[in-house]
This record gives sequence, structure tokens and C-alpha cells, in this order.
Amino acid sequence: MTQDQAAAPPPNLNDPVERAAYKAELRMVARPIRWMGVALAVAGALLAALRARYWPQVPMILPLFLLGVAALHLLAGIVVRAKYHQARMRR
Repeated sequence: MTQDQAAAPPPNLNDPVERAAYKAELRMVARPIRWMGVALAVAGALLAALRARYWPQVPMILPLFLLGVAALHLLAGIVVRAKYHQARMRR
């Protein structure tokens, strides 16, 4: 949270303009973490598909590991965003 956001009062979610601005602000929180989760999930699914067709020598644990790490990234993004929202609503 930046200094400006820490000093700002909580947004009025009943006002459509403030709600839209807060929604855009919230969308930016933990964005790299969530996008990394999506990229790892796509890589894991792609590796699993390619393994089944072209690379049977690749161990199955590798795509499963990528999918697991992707799930952890997505979960971390959700938690960070929820914590940000809680802190922002308290101020």
C-alpha cells in the first residue's frame, strides 16, 4: 500500500464512480503474482499435452509440479488481494 492509499479514507462502495475506481485499483494488486500463476498453469498443461504426444521420456512429475506451483501463486494472489482490501477498508 502506498502512502497516498494509506492516508486515503476507505472508498464509498455505494457510489458507482468510486466503486469502479476501487475495482480498478484492486485489480492491480498482486497482478504479477497472479499472472505468473496463469503462465505456470499454461506451461504445465502444455508440457503435459506435449509429454503425452511427443515427449514420453519427460517424467509426469514435472507438469504436476508446475501446476501445483501455479495453484500456489494464484492462491497467494488471492490472499494478498484480500489482505489489501481488509487494510484499505479499515482506514
